[in-house]
Amino acid sequence: MWLLVLAYLGGVLTILSPCILPVLPFVFARTGQPFIKNGLPLLAGMALTFALVASLAAVGGGWVVQLNQYGRWLALLFVALFGLTLLLPQLAERLTRPLVAAGSRLSEAAGANARPRPGASLLIGVATGLLWAPCAGPILGLVLTGAALQGASIGTTLLLLAYALGAASSLAVALLLGGKVFAAMKRSIGAGEWLRRGLGAAMLAGVVTIALGLDTGLLARVSTASTGGLEQALVGRLAGKSGAMMAQIPASADDQSGSAMMVAGGAMKVAANAPATLPVEGNLPPLEGAVQWLNSAPLSAQALKGKVVLVDFWTYSCINCLRTLPYVKAWAEKYRDQGLVVIGVHAPEFAFERDVGNVTKAMKDLGITYPVAIDNDYRIWRAFNNEYWPAHYFADAQGRIRYHHFGEGNYAESERVIQQLLREAGAAKVTDGLIDASAQGVQQAPDMNEVRSPETYVGYQRSEHFVPEASLAPDKIVAYSAPATLALNDWTLDGHWNVGSERATSAAGASRIVYRFHARDLHLVLGPGADGKPVRFKVMIDGKAPGDAHGTDVAPDGSGSVTEQRLYQLVRQPGDVADRTFSIEFLDPGVSAYAFTFG
Repeated sequence: MWLLVLAYLGGVLTILSPCILPVLPFVFARTGQPFIKNGLPLLAGMALTFALVASLAAVGGGWVVQLNQYGRWLALLFVALFGLTLLLPQLAERLTRPLVAAGSRLSEAAGANARPRPGASLLIGVATGLLWAPCAGPILGLVLTGAALQGASIGTTLLLLAYALGAASSLAVALLLGGKVFAAMKRSIGAGEWLRRGLGAAMLAGVVTIALGLDTGLLARVSTASTGGLEQALVGRLAGKSGAMMAQIPASADDQSGSAMMVAGGAMKVAANAPATLPVEGNLPPLEGAVQWLNSAPLSAQALKGKVVLVDFWTYSCINCLRTLPYVKAWAEKYRDQGLVVIGVHAPEFAFERDVGNVTKAMKDLGITYPVAIDNDYRIWRAFNNEYWPAHYFADAQGRIRYHHFGEGNYAESERVIQQLLREAGAAKVTDGLIDASAQGVQQAPDMNEVRSPETYVGYQRSEHFVPEASLAPDKIVAYSAPATLALNDWTLDGHWNVGSERATSAAGASRIVYRFHARDLHLVLGPGADGKPVRFKVMIDGKAPGDAHGTDVAPDGSGSVTEQRLYQLVRQPGDVADRTFSIEFLDPGVSAYAFTFG
């Protein structure tokens, strides 16, 4: 219930956002006509269409987004025609006969003295809903990210509908007030025809704004700054009223403190060693819904009864997951003959991680031989109510979850849990002692005392600290220019880039990414162009070749190439760690950059 209230109030705040400006002319085009038969159908069509399209886009994959792009352009043509008939009614006479009739009907529907036409208003509302791209502040971001991972449901659509109805409510108030102003102006100065033409011009300006992407570019950036604080305060206020309200956005858990969140209720518990009596946290959920199993036939919770089971949620470009793998692989090998079954559940974060071929190659490179379920639809993820990469769930021989841990660390405690559950299961001899997983390269443990830079996404959907913020233009090729200096944890682009929702793609050679960071290690998730050809790059630290500070994927002179979609280690400093300016120049076009991580 509180989430519905939160979504509705977040929609109400949209009226304060500059990104709503391109939509306002389409709404005010119905000003001066009866609200019930004109304004209300428009707002209803707008809200319902937005909720439907947003629901499909959140759970339906890229084909829905592509289909909606065609719908947006059709809607733009329709609204442009409507605006022209408002601005220049005589234009209809110069068109062919079918368009004359259409233009006349649109002109009549828009006229202040015409008979109300709810159908025309509803149609304009549907078109407006296709064009509406409100700023993704904290509330809408929470709803859409949760929808993408939790799957299609009535609850998802209800949350999006509540958000849309909130925006429609504030627009309805503005429309009612605008109607009174419109009527007063007509009575006082007889300005009906000029107002009509003004609305037509405003609608055409809105069409141009949306067509050029300004509604999701500059205006969106300004909007997030102006309303994000209000929305964040609202989230905190309502979350305080409902202790059961849980964040739906998953995270790459980087937990070095030894804390583990309990499955039920979200309470935190801390333990230095495995407790004498492990609590029962619930039954092992079904393992159904994987699109494919690797290294094994499909496994089920029922068939695993009698075995101790470790379920590891991971994704192959996640640095935290990669650093836990040496321990998980060692446990699988050490305790396999004593009754332990390790199951990896690969739940993708980025689109390229849905490719089973990519996962298969990564498993081969990483030496993973235990069963892995490809959970592209997040069905196993949702069955566990999981929210983190990596996450480890430990089940006993009776099929009950007895312990779990999120993130890196606590390896000794986790191994003692395995030993205890094996003894409870009646294993004849459980090997004592703890493994010593001395990992190298990317999998080497981080130096968390020196990490002062956060995981940073390059795509606009989750990007932070981009400089200058106002210049980030979504979904189109733009020439960027890097500033001379950056503050710690700021980053920027240089050259020609197309920034999408989860990645930035270089459109020409000599394109750069620059980041001011503080950490021993710097990693970047990269992928080659659509043709799969390697992309050459050059890394520099403080304007010089990295030398002995080069990562495993870089030569001392800073040279390297992007050959596949994965995480690349670009910097590993051998000595003192300080604030450094990292830059990577891609000599060939087409590279995709996803996220920075540090260690």
